[in-house]
Amino acid sequence: MRGRRLLTILMIAAAGAPAAAAPPRPPRRIVSLNLCADQYLLALADPAQIVALTRFARDPNMSAAANAARTMPVSRGSAEDVLMLHPDLVIASPFRRQTVTAVLAGRHVATLDLPPADSYAAIVTQVRQVAAAIGHRDRGERLIRRMDTALARLPRAPGGGRTAAYYQRRGFLTGTGTLVDELMQRLGLANLATRLGKPALSQLSLEQMVLARPNYLIVESATERVTDQGTEMLHHPILDGIPRLRIPEAWTVCGGPAYVLAAQSLAAQLRTPRPAVPRRGR
Repeated sequence: MRGRRLLTILMIAAAGAPAAAAPPRPPRRIVSLNLCADQYLLALADPAQIVALTRFARDPNMSAAANAARTMPVSRGSAEDVLMLHPDLVIASPFRRQTVTAVLAGRHVATLDLPPADSYAAIVTQVRQVAAAIGHRDRGERLIRRMDTALARLPRAPGGGRTAAYYQRRGFLTGTGTLVDELMQRLGLANLATRLGKPALSQLSLEQMVLARPNYLIVESATERVTDQGTEMLHHPILDGIPRLRIPEAWTVCGGPAYVLAAQSLAAQLRTPRPAVPRRGR
């Protein structure tokens, strides 16, 4: 008798309990106002979910996923463009937060703010954030596993204690606390900027660079040709004695899968003897 009463009470309680909330529907109209978000979306979203990427998404000098974006829609990112696209999710950057907030005020549109990733850990976090926001958590975890596996297989730089300088046009030097800085550490290289006590971005003259005597210069592959005074500086004969490692700028502008490409390329170059004298051209 007592068993029947207990069963009856449980059935009544179950009948009166509120139904479990249905999982939120994945967004169907995603607009990216963030170059780095473009690359996460191309790796994780269904193509039909993307209604616009940034206007830089197809530029191979800016985007590591330019090839994948060549048939995808893009927008100028103006307030009018965003409104006309009727998004249900907008991914922006901290620099666009005020614009996005003003445009979407009073509208039922989800937003995701992605600051620049300054470490691999930040990249992993952002993969999970984007994957969750677009309804593809499983794809995010698979991407992370692939990146983890690829990075775990990287060889360390031969002969420890070598120093490298990420030297850019007009003598700009990338320093501590940046994605490039962590990339160097992962490969077993010491960042010259850290050794010199430089901030995240600084300038170093040709004479100062030669006196610092780094083992390598890491340069952007687009600077192999002299196109202006900024790139001409990198071809000065005074630098001829420093071996160069070359990677596309697009691989270091953003985090994401491009970080792995940059690490793999640099690791391969470190294992191959590099000529010290750069190839010049105009």
